[in-house]
Amino acid sequence: MENIMEVNGVSKGLKDFQLSNLSFDFKKGYIMGLIGPNGAGKSTLIRCLMDLAKIDSGEIKLFGMTHQENTKDIKQRIGFVYDESHFYEEFSLEKNKRIIAPFYKHWDDETFYSYTKKFHLPLKMKLKHLSKGMKMKFAIAVALAHHPELIILDEPTAGLDPVFRRELLDILLEIIQDDKKSVFFSTHITTDLEQVADFITFMNNGEIIFSKEKDAIFEDYKIVKGPSELAGEIQSLNPVGMRKTDVSIEALITDVHNVAPLLPQGVQLERPTLEDIMYYTVKGITS
Repeated sequence: MENIMEVNGVSKGLKDFQLSNLSFDFKKGYIMGLIGPNGAGKSTLIRCLMDLAKIDSGEIKLFGMTHQENTKDIKQRIGFVYDESHFYEEFSLEKNKRIIAPFYKHWDDETFYSYTKKFHLPLKMKLKHLSKGMKMKFAIAVALAHHPELIILDEPTAGLDPVFRRELLDILLEIIQDDKKSVFFSTHITTDLEQVADFITFMNNGEIIFSKEKDAIFEDYKIVKGPSELAGEIQSLNPVGMRKTDVSIEALITDVHNVAPLLPQGVQLERPTLEDIMYYTVKGITS
């Protein structure tokens, strides 16, 4: 199946931060989640994907093209939702729409208004009077109104109530029923990704920890729980991260098929959450 996104050896240096040799790809018809702690480089990567920040080395291809080859066509085919509002705050939602719509060849007023109705957006209200959540809903309506093939979202569920978060996830699942369309989004709410993502890319300190199918991640990682006296035996197996108290120990292990037979008796193996994987990878061994 054809890749909709290819990131090959991408590096980008900022004043006090560096994206280092990032490589992954993403096929059409799926949802990929981007996770990592604050400062991991997620927003910088997304800015590079959108050509809002120029990469220093490597190559990014979207729809088989680089921005240098045809950035105009690439951006016509992307629905982009940034983590901050980039619309005209002094104008109403309706006036913002009138300014934005002519830039897109495939803008569809019917689709736009169906989403604004679904999201209960007040079209006559000035953007500056909307809550952060309502502004995000407007950004999503705009992003979907021109029938993009790739939707890129940076923290789209931040500031949204649980009901709308679930509604948005349902919309994203509907979008990928068309196997020519894909969704790529970063979020701190990893439970959202556990519900809808097919693939997960995990970043930390400007590097890719992994980029793989979600089900494969949960096959490869497990949480080990046991009494504190087993800490030495568990630590000898080189866990990704470990947390110990006076009475108990909890650790994240990988390469489960090879490590599990070596675990001491008296421990439990449990399926981790994405949050567990992120926490123990970032924190390492703690006590």
